[in-house]
Amino acid sequence: MIWTTALLGGLCVIHLAIPLRADSSSSPWGRTVTLRRGQMLPRPRRDTGSSTDTLDSSRGPTFTSCLIPLTPTEHKILDDNTQETGFNGDDGSYVILTWVGDGTGVILVLSTISSPLDSYLTGGSSRLYRSTDYGKSFHDISHRINHTFIKEEFGVSVGPGHSVILTADTHVVDNPGGIIFTSTDAGATFKFIQLPFHLAQPITYHFFNPDYLVALSIDGGLWLSLDFGAKWTKVHDGVHSFSWGAGKNLFFSFSRIDAVEAEERGDLVLKRTKDLGKTFTVIHEDIFSFGYIGAFLFFSVMEDPRSPRVMYFSADQGDTFSQALLPSASTEQFYSILDGDEDMLFMHVDNPGDTFFGTMYTSDDRGILFSKSLERHLFAGHRKSDFTNITSLRGVYLTNKLDVDGRIRSVISFNRGGTWRQLKKPENVNCADNARRCNLHIHGEHSRNNNIVPMLALSEPTAIGLVIAHGTVGDSLSSSQHPDVFVSSDGGYNWRGTLRGPHHYSILDSGGLIVAVEAHHEGQVKTIKFSTDEGRCWKSYNFTEQPFFFAGLASEPGTKAMNVSVWGFRPEEDGQPMWVAVTIDFQSLITRKCKKKDYEEWLAHSTDKGDSERNGCVLGMKETYRRLKKQSVCRNGRNFVVSKKQSPCPCTREDYLCDYGYYRHVNTSECVRQQNTPIRNFEMCLNGEEDELLTAGYRKVPSDKCEGGFAPQDVVQTIIRPCGVKPSPGPSVKSTSTVAHFDTPRERLVLILVSTGAAAIVLVAIVSAVLAVRRGVYGAGIPAYRFSNLRIVDDNNGITADLESAASSNGIACQHDSDMNLLE
Repeated sequence: MIWTTALLGGLCVIHLAIPLRADSSSSPWGRTVTLRRGQMLPRPRRDTGSSTDTLDSSRGPTFTSCLIPLTPTEHKILDDNTQETGFNGDDGSYVILTWVGDGTGVILVLSTISSPLDSYLTGGSSRLYRSTDYGKSFHDISHRINHTFIKEEFGVSVGPGHSVILTADTHVVDNPGGIIFTSTDAGATFKFIQLPFHLAQPITYHFFNPDYLVALSIDGGLWLSLDFGAKWTKVHDGVHSFSWGAGKNLFFSFSRIDAVEAEERGDLVLKRTKDLGKTFTVIHEDIFSFGYIGAFLFFSVMEDPRSPRVMYFSADQGDTFSQALLPSASTEQFYSILDGDEDMLFMHVDNPGDTFFGTMYTSDDRGILFSKSLERHLFAGHRKSDFTNITSLRGVYLTNKLDVDGRIRSVISFNRGGTWRQLKKPENVNCADNARRCNLHIHGEHSRNNNIVPMLALSEPTAIGLVIAHGTVGDSLSSSQHPDVFVSSDGGYNWRGTLRGPHHYSILDSGGLIVAVEAHHEGQVKTIKFSTDEGRCWKSYNFTEQPFFFAGLASEPGTKAMNVSVWGFRPEEDGQPMWVAVTIDFQSLITRKCKKKDYEEWLAHSTDKGDSERNGCVLGMKETYRRLKKQSVCRNGRNFVVSKKQSPCPCTREDYLCDYGYYRHVNTSECVRQQNTPIRNFEMCLNGEEDELLTAGYRKVPSDKCEGGFAPQDVVQTIIRPCGVKPSPGPSVKSTSTVAHFDTPRERLVLILVSTGAAAIVLVAIVSAVLAVRRGVYGAGIPAYRFSNLRIVDDNNGITADLESAASSNGIACQHDSDMNLLE
């Protein structure tokens, strides 16, 4: 298994107050860390709240961090198990760390000098290092790739198993094709391969078979290899973008003319191959762009040159598709897919104008019907939102909203966006007497892009209930208030202040160990803090006698490891920089393996409100976990597996979302029909049949498992009858089939009238009577919802993963580029 994910807890560039920069990238298999020396951007200051609610203008309400000194014995043990590596003579402008394999201890480090503007003539240089002991020592293996200069923007590409690909930086004019180096043994050996084309972007692995590779050439050719790059076959020309689907499904958009201009006009064609390029199926024509996340294929289409764009979704690999129904959307608004899995999608639809907020919607399990989840959802500059999936507890999401008073406030949902609430005040923090409201507010992507905090909220599926985040306490989030670190042990219900000031942090040993390094905007670092009780108390250890400028905190993905590496930069006497890595192994300090008595049974989502039948019920299920006691100082170990018991709960209104055309009343839990929506039945064509849906305003939350209890009348009643289907025009030569789009309601009405003949009057009378009854039940209309250009597919094609279950592999919130930058 290959690891490639974020070093500093996120997906974007982090600018520190030292001449260093850290980038990170993610793939379905793990973690890659990029550390750079670069220029820091000035830190803008935009107040998002008032400081009058706090005790002073720079510090929020006070709390005391529990600090316990190390004993001499503990200090000696850590000294004996701390290794420092100085990369002498390596003046690379950045390094890339990549974990290869699950539990193998192998790390590849690529050091590269950034190419100057005239690199076409001068080129650059690279060094490749390899560690087999989790970063305690490194060996220069540059000779295994013939000291070749590796393309900076491609870095180290890792895939399933122990596969690795390095892409050489070759000149297009002087070479018939590019050069790659492949390894199937985690970098122990490499094979030189001359490509018959030049790569336009990094090679993309199949999700499960490392032999299947797909690549896009600079001239728009789509190339496939079925033997891990040894041989390549061009399967299509004029390709703009591509993405793996479930199984062997490969989707791509292409143009019969210039691909760039075609995207701007919406002249791209979406195709699918199910047999690795032997045959093709046209999914739809006249598309702008497409994406694939979770179980959903989605694309934007201009159905008529005079019409705005429409978004379509498919939950069956493009065999059938339907238009997404999203209320209150217009051509002036951008949208962004926030997260998704096999059950549902989270989508943000922006308000018109530069408002920095919009509305969040959640989909049904077909990706067609969307319900309003959260209004005034913050979506500031940088095309990012603060939306975060708390992966340590099922159904929990965290984000920020921009209220009508112009202040940013944090909200959390424990039922997949069904309801949202503000975060509680941390239990060890007291607000000022003049505070109007006292809640915890979490810094997100908006704050990190403004260099207010160095990391986003951190959670891991193996560390049940554990959440670490930067935040402030008061009426709202404030950039003028010094951020502190807060910890929750129950998935966000309750919080504690744990560390004063911003820190870099990481979770080890499945939550049994937390490490942190203070973020110094000026000066150097030499101390790491660690906690064995989920942040209640900390010990500090000086890991070096020669401080250095901090660049990143790196640990093996999956939280199984017991060691962590602190990377940085130390100026040498000759003025040249030297990369430094210090690896601390805590396994020798925490030697006792956890036993049965060290664990406890914990009911997730428990609020202790007296209702034993409903206590802990979320998404129709109670979950009891076996997790480590806070006072237990022991090792979970690499073999630790999360253990839980599940039992269904009786249904209540909380297990339902308000259906299309309905909203949840402020003072009750009932779903009320929107008054400005025409009273009509909802009809649409799915799978060649017309579905007429009747609803009482409720639909079950996707993945909710409740049984019995509350059951709204007619909530799932559906009348199905055939509907007309016509094929898409102009299939390509290789196409074996086409996916149709549907006849208009006017055409269906004519067909009905002609077929009924003399019985038309009787039929109309019957249908009118039926509709009159149903209109009293269902109150939602079908306005035409249009969208601007879909910009979900990123350059790295890293949208989807885990195609066996057709679910998104992102443990963190899966955020992709929106189309806001395309609006004029």
